[in-house]
Amino acid sequence: MKDRLIEWGYAAGWRVTRALPLPLARRLFQFGADRAYARNGPGTQRLRRNLRQVKPDMDDLLVRDGLRSYARYWLEAFRLPSQTRQHFLDGFGMSDENYSELKSAITDGKGVVLALPHVGNWDAAAAWLVSHDWRMVTVAERLKPEGVYEQFLAYRRKLGMEVLPLTGGRRAPLEVLAERLGQGYAVCLLGDRDLSRNGVEVTFFGGRTRMPAGPAILAIRTGAPLYAVDLYFTETQTRAVLRRITPATEGPLDVRVKATTQMLADAFAIGIAEHPQDWHMLQKLWL
Repeated sequence: MKDRLIEWGYAAGWRVTRALPLPLARRLFQFGADRAYARNGPGTQRLRRNLRQVKPDMDDLLVRDGLRSYARYWLEAFRLPSQTRQHFLDGFGMSDENYSELKSAITDGKGVVLALPHVGNWDAAAAWLVSHDWRMVTVAERLKPEGVYEQFLAYRRKLGMEVLPLTGGRRAPLEVLAERLGQGYAVCLLGDRDLSRNGVEVTFFGGRTRMPAGPAILAIRTGAPLYAVDLYFTETQTRAVLRRITPATEGPLDVRVKATTQMLADAFAIGIAEHPQDWHMLQKLWL
């Protein structure tokens, strides 16, 4: 029964939020964020600890702003399926230089590996990318209950993404992703939190954590260009900054993967330090 209630809750979120006038929806989601801040539950406490690792001298209002940013992500996610292609294009942006670099990387036939932390609105970034008629594939964690996973699968596929399951698929995700890179796809992967417990240990904001090895392995094995993607909110858009990562070339594969993943961690840290309120990490991260 609990699983069914969770499934109904997400389904209602998609339907009701799209039906509300945007100003009212914004007020409601901000109210929910402020209430979560005042209640100071486990997720809020975890966010505070994570942000303090990023900015030890932070004002606690950064936690409130982080929750408001996270609420904005959910508001936009619930409304995305009802938006037009032009909305996707207008609601996302990057510099002309980054755009030209990304376009060249995708259209030269090798594809591109885009690794990003849980920042801003990554679904808006994906919708913008496929609105340029660029093919994109990602990997999704199998959420529980299964009905919620299926809802997110349908949601992201409706936006134009190809979505592979992290576990339980017919083929290993890395095998399929390497194949897609050869077909000129953009491979987009969240890279700041290891879900396999077999990730690469890195140093991140002065602490030890593990990050997934997939982005580094794909770039090293296929030669596809690798970028760390920084996303952040402005008043009207999600903005992106791309940071090119040149994979390590010395030593055996595991050494090169570790060194390249550390480069990604360092690039993620630059963006997160610049706008920590838009890093939505409410789970345990550091070892």
